Amino acid sequence: MNLVFLGPPGSGKGTQAKRLAEKLSLPHISVGDLLRIEVQQGTVTGKNIKAIMEAGNLVPDEVTIELTRNRIIQPDCAKGFILDGFPRNVVQAEALDAMLEKENIILSKVVYFDIAKDQIVSRLSGRRSCRKCGAVYHIKFNPPKNEGICDKDGGELYQRADDEENSIRTRFDVYNNQTQVLIERYKKVKKLVTVDAGKEINQVYADLLLAIKYGN
Repeated sequence: MNLVFLGPPGSGKGTQAKRLAEKLSLPHISVGDLLRIEVQQGTVTGKNIKAIMEAGNLVPDEVTIELTRNRIIQPDCAKGFILDGFPRNVVQAEALDAMLEKENIILSKVVYFDIAKDQIVSRLSGRRSCRKCGAVYHIKFNPPKNEGICDKDGGELYQRADDEENSIRTRFDVYNNQTQVLIERYKKVKKLVTVDAGKEINQVYADLLLAIKYGN
């Protein structure tokens, strides 16, 4: 089974991808993780990615396309994979079509995690991160034992710029503008299934299992 997960930041697609990947014994391929690995390993590509991100710019399509291509041809993807965060635009979608065709891989389903903007704001604006260890909390859903202090190392908890309401709304709108055409694209070829990502996490997972097994 070869799956693509689409959904805005905060939709929970990454969490669901990890859970499903474990159940199906498939690799969970997160483009964000691929980028971070390159940076951590200090490769030439990683150094370029780091410079681009530190400048506040988006990583070019050709970089994410190449990293994804190199990952899906690895032996552990032979029985399938879950692609999380790719494609994000038409250029990437066309590149994915080409790489799948070249490797004789058939795309099983594209799962779109649909959620309202206000729910995304509620989820993400409540996040707090530890300045020391990076642990993530939520003031409502996963609060620390002591307000503003990390349970693990006593570090100060703060709100990342990306988790401020205006930033969240902007990211949501940018993602939707890029992705709407992909939704229509995958609808036309009858690959798209939609899951209501605004529900409770276990219900979303149950709906996901039904969607990939019985969705049209």
